[in-house]
Amino acid sequence: MSARNIARILGVAVTLAWVLSTQIDTRPASAGSCPDVEVVSARGTDEPPGVGSVGQAFIDSLRSKIPGRSVGVYAVNYPATGDFAKSESAGAGDARAHVQSTVANCPDTKIVLDGYSQGAAVIDIVSGELPPEVAGHVAAVAVFGNPESTFARTLGGTQVPAINPIYRPKTIDLCVPEDPVCSEGSNWAAHHLYGQTGMTDQAATFVAAKL
Repeated sequence: MSARNIARILGVAVTLAWVLSTQIDTRPASAGSCPDVEVVSARGTDEPPGVGSVGQAFIDSLRSKIPGRSVGVYAVNYPATGDFAKSESAGAGDARAHVQSTVANCPDTKIVLDGYSQGAAVIDIVSGELPPEVAGHVAAVAVFGNPESTFARTLGGTQVPAINPIYRPKTIDLCVPEDPVCSEGSNWAAHHLYGQTGMTDQAATFVAAKL
């Protein structure tokens, strides 16, 4: 056999080995990129981009309650400004797109929705916009300081959204007493006490039991 033929055969063999190794490596990487749990978290008004202080306290507590399971986190990308109707709509659109993408690409991942203050309203809206077939992939919902008071309605200028009835059995909706955003109270300091009162830990316990 000539040197040219040997080189040609070796070249084909190397190419085939590379193709096979690429196929073998790609599949596990794709599966491995899916966490056991994905938390989709919407921050409160005027908080910097990210999950916010309440969201982070909740996520930290949840992680400690489900050791051995991987937890992915997605911070809803939205303005979180005082232009509530526009901001909440943008947040709901972003969260909805991410949840549907997660369901399509990681069908075995259990999704948790969480939001604080305006972020809670975003989660309320999302629960009403997601297709019914997505509900089975959402294991739990946790909302804090959900805007549903008379004052919140005044700020929003529209009817305050509510959690879709499909999600209510797996939702924990927490309100610190006298928080004027989620109750008829008048203590603004209460709106910032969800971590200090232990409610983020309470929510994490509830959610962990649903996973």
